[in-house]
Amino acid sequence: MSAMSQTTASSLRGRIGCDVRSGHYAVPHRYRLHLSLPCPTGLEIAVTHSLLGLQDVLPVSLLPAVPDGPGDGYAALRPLYEASSHQHPGPAAAPVLSDGWTGRIVSTHAPDIVRDLAERFGGAGPELYPQHARHDIEEVGRLCEEDISDAAQRAGRLGIGSPAHGAALDTLLLALESLESRLADRDHVLGGEVTAADVHLWVTLVQLDTVHRWHLDAAAVQRIAAHRRLWSYARRLAVLPAFGSHLDLDGIARRHHAHCRGQEAAGAAVQIVDWTAAHPSGRSVTPHQH
Repeated sequence: MSAMSQTTASSLRGRIGCDVRSGHYAVPHRYRLHLSLPCPTGLEIAVTHSLLGLQDVLPVSLLPAVPDGPGDGYAALRPLYEASSHQHPGPAAAPVLSDGWTGRIVSTHAPDIVRDLAERFGGAGPELYPQHARHDIEEVGRLCEEDISDAAQRAGRLGIGSPAHGAALDTLLLALESLESRLADRDHVLGGEVTAADVHLWVTLVQLDTVHRWHLDAAAVQRIAAHRRLWSYARRLAVLPAFGSHLDLDGIARRHHAHCRGQEAAGAAVQIVDWTAAHPSGRSVTPHQH
């Protein structure tokens, strides 16, 4: 990585501090989120925002499902990027947390944004990052990213008969089994209350069913669907407005088909969850544009 790209990356990873000395501190109506709900990071931030009840504190601008700028960026975000990083070399990508006082970007790093929403603005909502559970939240996040999402992508990209395909699918199924076991005696993945781990896992399961299964064979999808406790949990969360009301199923499909160059497999016909039935107000239309 060049010195310029390091500087640019660090300049777009500001944090919300706890007091005025931090520069960026929690003030109602100062900041704005710019999100595309069909993007998993945008969906995770939107669910967090709703769980914390921040609708009247931190407004949200919704972007189209499919980016309309160069390099999968958004034309509407380009002025923010230019104000924040002169001649910004990369795409004007979402998500973005912007500062209305300065007209610049605070952060484009989704994990930092989610954490700052919960820890700096989240006084009225659930404690999404309880002190005693932080290690477990990080572990569930790693499991979702590496052993579910990344493994599903590898399994879908590789030939069905190849050893690497089998290894990736085994990693995915082992992760699902681990999470299935966690839910044997509890309502949420870390206990009785919703945490950031549930938000991350739910978004991961949405992506697994609405995106990744399109490139898996039917037998693989049937094995994934066999984790009934896990998918029942996903449906149960989808009924909650903070989760299901942000689903843009049509947008997810359009975003996937706009970016994907892989071959469709037989698993595309094996839907695991009827997300519209799980939350009738789940969006099947395009969200309001920026």
